[in-house]
Amino acid sequence: MMYIIIVPIAIILLIALGLAISVIDLWVRALFAEAPVRIRDLIGMKLRRVPPHQVVLTYISAIKAGLDFTTGMLEAHYLAGGSMQNVVRAMIAADKANIELKFQQAAAIDLAGRNIIDAVQTSVNPKVIDCPDPDKTAGGMLDAVAKDGIRLLVKARVTVRTNLERLVGGATEQTIIARVGQGIISAIGSMVSYKEVLENPDAISRKVLESGLDAQTAFEIVSIDIADVSVAGIGQIANVGAKLETDRADADKIMRQAEAEGRRAMAIAQEQEMRARVQEMQAKVIEAQAEVPLAMAEAFRKGNLGIMDFYRMQNIMADTSMRESLAGGDEEETSK
Repeated sequence: MMYIIIVPIAIILLIALGLAISVIDLWVRALFAEAPVRIRDLIGMKLRRVPPHQVVLTYISAIKAGLDFTTGMLEAHYLAGGSMQNVVRAMIAADKANIELKFQQAAAIDLAGRNIIDAVQTSVNPKVIDCPDPDKTAGGMLDAVAKDGIRLLVKARVTVRTNLERLVGGATEQTIIARVGQGIISAIGSMVSYKEVLENPDAISRKVLESGLDAQTAFEIVSIDIADVSVAGIGQIANVGAKLETDRADADKIMRQAEAEGRRAMAIAQEQEMRARVQEMQAKVIEAQAEVPLAMAEAFRKGNLGIMDFYRMQNIMADTSMRESLAGGDEEETSK
């Protein structure tokens, strides 16, 4: 029974002794660096498969920089899948730059997949981004049109600083570029003449900067500078307003021509209709004239018309025909 009890205890003690020996150098290093770590904590890291070497060295860096840390915080962040070194380096840089950055905030930024070191460096040293993005724009210029119809090409540079409080969940650089581009195009579109833009490009910057474009983003816009503004070249359409007016005039012309052709076709159809009606009326006159002899014959039969009456009517008709022929001859001589 004594052997059954002593052997397991001896094995456990040997294992503990081996673990203690394996971490004794780290314990001594931390002790002399004035960042003491308990041996049982180091053994616990070994058992939890946390690299004690990384934890101790990172912990010593944090303590030497004057940060308030515990090895448990670093170990928990490592087990969550974060980078202890990046968080500590970022917090040291923020502390030296008098930027308030808590461990929980830095750990959340790191776990969110953001580069916490780059974020702190950008917060200390603002960086400049081009608008539009030259890698995603063919000419590297924004295309805007003033109220007078003149087309302008603009390029801006935006100076941004990281907003650590909004870094988690905030929009990225692409949102800043899109918003600034939209603001510049809108500001130029509100200008009466393109000359105002060329004379005072800073007016565009002020309008865009006052719009609060950095809301709900991970950055704070420090300044917006118009790097280049020019009128569209000869090979491009410079006067968009004139081009639109010309296209509109051509369209109106085509529409008016179509309407005129329609009216002409209606007039021709109406003329043909009137000619048909004239022919119809002439046919009715001829038909009425054909009934005159019949009526005269009927009058003879009934005794309503005598032979002398008929002769008189024939004489009158002959005289009338002669006068008409004479009148026609006089008109021809007069015309000659």
